[in-house]
Amino acid sequence: SLQDVGKEKNFVFLSKKIEPSSVLETAPLLDGLKKELAWNKFSGPTFTQSYCWPPIAWGRDVVAISHQGNDPLLYIPPVLTLLQESDYPALPNMSGVCIYWTREPPLALILCPGWKKAHLVFDLLKTYRKGCRRLHPMLITLGLNKEAASQMELRGCEVVVTTPYNLLRLLEHNTGFLCRLCHLVLDEIEVLFSDTCEQVFTVLDCCKKAAAQARGNLPHQIIAVGTQWNKHITPLIKELMNDPHILITVIEEAAIFGNVQQVVQPCINSDRTAELLKILDSAQKNLQKVLVFTDSVTEVEMIHKALKSNSIVSLKKHKESKCTAKCVLERWRKMYSSGTPAVLVLTDDCLQSMGITDATWVIHFSFPSPAVFGQRLQSISDNFCPGIKDSAVDQEDTKAKSIILLTESSSCRAPEIFYYLKHAEAEIPEELYDLTARVQESEEDEKFSRPLCASLKTFGICRNRTKCPDRHQINLSIDMAQNIAAEMIETPERVTILPLFIVHATNYFGRIVRKKQDQYTVLAKEMNDYFKVPGHRISVNTVEKSVFYGLREGAICHRVQVVETPAKDEENVYKVTVKYIDEGRTSQVNSDQLLHLPVKFQSLPPQAVEIIVCRVKPIDNEVEWNPKVTDHINHKIKGKLHHAKVVHTLGKTVWVDPMVGVTNLPTMKMWINEYNIRSEILSTGLGTDNPEHVAEIQKLCPQIPVLDHGQSLEHFTKEDTADLEEVSSPQDPSIEENSVESRNSPIFLDIFFLDDVVQTKEAEETTVNQQKGCHPQIKWFQDDVSVTLKVQILRATDSRCEFYREKVTFSAYSEGKFYVADLELYQSVIAEKSTCVIKETEAVILLVKEKKGTWCKLLKNKNVHVSLDFECWEASEDERPFTVG
Repeated sequence: SLQDVGKEKNFVFLSKKIEPSSVLETAPLLDGLKKELAWNKFSGPTFTQSYCWPPIAWGRDVVAISHQGNDPLLYIPPVLTLLQESDYPALPNMSGVCIYWTREPPLALILCPGWKKAHLVFDLLKTYRKGCRRLHPMLITLGLNKEAASQMELRGCEVVVTTPYNLLRLLEHNTGFLCRLCHLVLDEIEVLFSDTCEQVFTVLDCCKKAAAQARGNLPHQIIAVGTQWNKHITPLIKELMNDPHILITVIEEAAIFGNVQQVVQPCINSDRTAELLKILDSAQKNLQKVLVFTDSVTEVEMIHKALKSNSIVSLKKHKESKCTAKCVLERWRKMYSSGTPAVLVLTDDCLQSMGITDATWVIHFSFPSPAVFGQRLQSISDNFCPGIKDSAVDQEDTKAKSIILLTESSSCRAPEIFYYLKHAEAEIPEELYDLTARVQESEEDEKFSRPLCASLKTFGICRNRTKCPDRHQINLSIDMAQNIAAEMIETPERVTILPLFIVHATNYFGRIVRKKQDQYTVLAKEMNDYFKVPGHRISVNTVEKSVFYGLREGAICHRVQVVETPAKDEENVYKVTVKYIDEGRTSQVNSDQLLHLPVKFQSLPPQAVEIIVCRVKPIDNEVEWNPKVTDHINHKIKGKLHHAKVVHTLGKTVWVDPMVGVTNLPTMKMWINEYNIRSEILSTGLGTDNPEHVAEIQKLCPQIPVLDHGQSLEHFTKEDTADLEEVSSPQDPSIEENSVESRNSPIFLDIFFLDDVVQTKEAEETTVNQQKGCHPQIKWFQDDVSVTLKVQILRATDSRCEFYREKVTFSAYSEGKFYVADLELYQSVIAEKSTCVIKETEAVILLVKEKKGTWCKLLKNKNVHVSLDFECWEASEDERPFTVG
């Protein structure tokens, strides 16, 4: 139906009649909420909100699909109203199910597709709770740390916002979480079902079981909002919803819900008319009401003439027609009612004036653009046939049909229609696949001057290349134009890095510090000394784009480059965007802050490089790092010296693996590893392994070899680091303070890269060398068939255990330290049957003996870190006497 709300005319498909609330004053919301919305300059209700708010506020189940379906204000105001106005029974007695709760569990749960959307929803709840009473929203982000989930306490919060993965982690330890749930909101339903389908259905099953076990008269409401219809919404409606209100304001999505049969008929351009005649022959046999759409007056006349010459009665309408739209429409409908096949040929610009919604077939003689495709489908909207109550509707039996004539000239519009047809699960001919592929290849070529995709660099993959504005292939003229100077990376397997600007957890900008006479340190000192003299600080009258200038911040002077200026200089002083060429960050400054930079300070190339830490990515298939991880890493690494191995370079970007923070021990005159960045990220529980990262970068740059990943990682010698005591960052006083201690003492750097990044056997043997890591305490005992080793290590991460016939190696990180053990066994074991289990306080290694019997000792050579587990021996000494070797 077409409904008028305010002055706009919009399409809405409704399963039940809803009177829209088009004015905020009369909307079914709390008065306090209305005031809060008005205070925050809310301009709605929008067309979709006017239909969504009433049924949600009535407590009904709702499915809403709209172009604004990702807007949380579709459901937040009416849900908050429900929570305030409804009387909820006290927590039911559930025989101990809710023992985890010091207060009653939440009434409403909002499930979002990712942490970013969850944060947005939570912020909106905090904003609009001011118009409510006793509302305590809570955001849950747990990650992979099971201890955090077991210790989670929710005290008296009515609304919880989280993601499917986080909720399932919580439910493992808090079985009573759902026992009082009354309102479940599925935000961006199409993303939830496409990215986390299995997890969402597990959550729904848990909700169903909790509702069945609940005692008392608890209301239950499910709200699903999104921008696209998804096939999994149908079982959600049939199995879990109670007579829901379904409203769809996107014509194309209503057509999918309405089971419109989509047909693509390939043909060459010169045969379109012949193909049309075949289709109309079938339509006339079934007495269909047919609309033939084209985008030109010439084609309308040509088609009409061809139909007439083939004895097919048809009408025509275009902007030059003498007959009015009303006249043509009446004649077309009269033809159908009299039992004559009704065919109307028209241009797209005539459809709105005619207001046709009762056609049964639409034929796209000219290939539709996305804009006109929906308008054409609207002309058959009266014959949409929803397949919800019964089994899936057989499309051969549906009345509404959309037929697209695909020709060789359709390529420019092919991708959009292709993705829609794929989304609608229509049958797609090979010709459309080929056209789409060619167009995509052409579009990728058009991005050739764009920056390289950030996601591709950071994680090795871009989730949505078709919508991503950046390129996904190497452009040597751009990527290699400003390559890192060779002298900056003298030894790629051991570089010194000073991160100064943190983009996110694994992407930074900073400097590669030369071990022998760092040029920037010398330049920075000279530049600071120069600008200390007031007469040298000459302000710039006319700011030019791309030019280098000086910029003082306190006592520190930076080299900056202007990257953006206002279109018009209306004032003498104005804001300009500058890039700090030796740090990598950008900011806005006043034009009068920029100083003339002498040529001698411009000779050294920009020192900022982009640094990417490899082989780690966000958990739960997230595309961005949670701010908690970024904040942790920012605090940990900014302005501190690190050592890294460079595995790849491209332009001004370096990929490193590993990258470790180093600490100076003045009394011992040496540096030690303090932490490994990758392990730090993993320890937060919000990061996970990304083993394909480096390989994907190698695929991206086949013409540029990735540096040998299996190189021996030798430690730095005193000569390598003779000048490091002079290295500090003059950009930040705090950084300078941190480096005072190192400048006042001799430095002997003894660094070992002990991460498990190296994949070759040679490098693995290097990383498990027990002289290069902390050796864990190990206790052992045996029986006739096996030997059990208990490795004393708390909350091990990045663990690896390798079994050989006469050897076992174990390595892991624990509380920022790396532990490694390489044990040569006294006798042989069966490697394939041996196992390792990581527990909270230890790792338990079970070695299956090759020959049954008692070993007189565990190792060939004595190890002070390995001892007998006397408790286990004493418990079983009567049964298995131990023979001392």
